[in-house]
Amino acid sequence: MTEQTFSAPLETLRKRVQEATQRLLGDTIGISDDDWNGPSGLPGWSRAQVATHLAANADALAGVVRAALQGGTTALYPDEAARIASIEHGSSMTGLELQICLDTSAGRLERTLDEVEDPTAEVQLLGRNLTMAHLVMARLAEVVVHHLDLNCEFGVDRLEQGTARWLLQWALLWHADDADLPSVRLESASGVTAQLGSGEPTRTVAGDDAAVWSWLMGRSAEPAQEGADAPMLALRS
Repeated sequence: MTEQTFSAPLETLRKRVQEATQRLLGDTIGISDDDWNGPSGLPGWSRAQVATHLAANADALAGVVRAALQGGTTALYPDEAARIASIEHGSSMTGLELQICLDTSAGRLERTLDEVEDPTAEVQLLGRNLTMAHLVMARLAEVVVHHLDLNCEFGVDRLEQGTARWLLQWALLWHADDADLPSVRLESASGVTAQLGSGEPTRTVAGDDAAVWSWLMGRSAEPAQEGADAPMLALRS
């Protein structure tokens, strides 16, 4: 893949995460208990499971930050069984409980990030050495992509241009070493370009940042402009 970089101010990213979280909570407040247990846009997951995964992600990232502040490292989740248990827990919760869980877990992460003084301080996330700013960008990507998965009238057309560009750049950076990506050239209207996979690209996927990002994350089968026959990707968060 074409080499990618990502850089953004920590405080700006934190503000974007806060805004994205409040937007999600505003959109999900009207979901009934029955609908929370209905299917989400993520195959095999209910809306409740997506919500509890997102809440667990906030607490897991807070744990990573706390460990880094103390000069150590910790796994994002203790083990796969713990990760699955946190997801399944949502099936027994009411809509109100899910809303509270999403809100309070996001608040705990925010309070932990308040202790960060150096945005370039290193953290280890899923075996990768990142900065605190990178970790917050990872959280922003989680909130936005799972907002889409909750099927509550939220679409990529509601993303600000700057946020959409960051999401695309971050996805390209995070998946740069994926060996099973197809041979595709990505071209966004803002000038972000990349070649996925190896060899000559077999097609071009083009459009605005939000549309290209959505396709890259496997949330859209219809990238804008060229490349309508491009395969649906299976990148999942």
